Amino acid sequence: MNSALTVINEQVKYFYLVRRLSLYEMKSSNTNNYLGMLWELLNPAIQISIYWFVFGFGIRNRVGEGGIDFFPWMLSGIVVWFMINQGLLQASKSVYTKIKMLSKMNFPMSVIPNYVIFSKLYPHLMLLALVIIILSLLGFPVNIYYLQLPLYIIGVLLLLYAISLITSTLSTIVRDVQMLLQSVLRMLLYLSPILWDVSRIDQEWLRVIMKINPFYYIVEGYRTSLLGQGWYFIDEWQYTLYFVGVVVGLFIIGSALHVKFRRHFIDFL
Repeated sequence: MNSALTVINEQVKYFYLVRRLSLYEMKSSNTNNYLGMLWELLNPAIQISIYWFVFGFGIRNRVGEGGIDFFPWMLSGIVVWFMINQGLLQASKSVYTKIKMLSKMNFPMSVIPNYVIFSKLYPHLMLLALVIIILSLLGFPVNIYYLQLPLYIIGVLLLLYAISLITSTLSTIVRDVQMLLQSVLRMLLYLSPILWDVSRIDQEWLRVIMKINPFYYIVEGYRTSLLGQGWYFIDEWQYTLYFVGVVVGLFIIGSALHVKFRRHFIDFL
């Protein structure tokens, strides 16, 4: 528990640095591209088009309890996946890829995965704004349930950071962890309710197992907000408590690992 409090204090104390470094990270990653930041929208657009073509024509045209067309249903859920995927992959290798460059700067190493995740927040907000416009044109206007979106945005940031404390530590010690994470994320894309409707599963026990995945909660939270389907965090209050418990548990484990091994990170480079 002391490790968790240490990491929390470090994030609060150096939050100004997290903001500055995250902006720098976002700009530097697009410096050599002619289209610059536009690629932060083009890449997701291309992937969404592919998924819509493959899955939109490969399954029934309407999904969910309200018989919603597949495209807006998929769009409202997949919008957060790009931040999850890129945030975890980049944050998990952030320590061993950036520690040499940042070793002379005076700030704790726990800040490194945090600012990398924050650098993915800005493109996510731009993509979210674009998705909101598209959904409005498709008949899903801005509604009162948008007020709960900040809760899910904060939730996914906390979840990503908690996981990245674990994965960035393990990846620094054993590089194979990064390759394993890439495979796990490919699998999670299909185990989360992004490209297909989990409610179609007849077996109740299998649906419960699917919900063990905390990203399920985030995706469904985004979807109910953007499509105006209800107050998800209230309607599914038991699942909300489970999600909070998972985040807290992962954060405690990640903080303990990070604080224990960070003095030795340089030895593994």
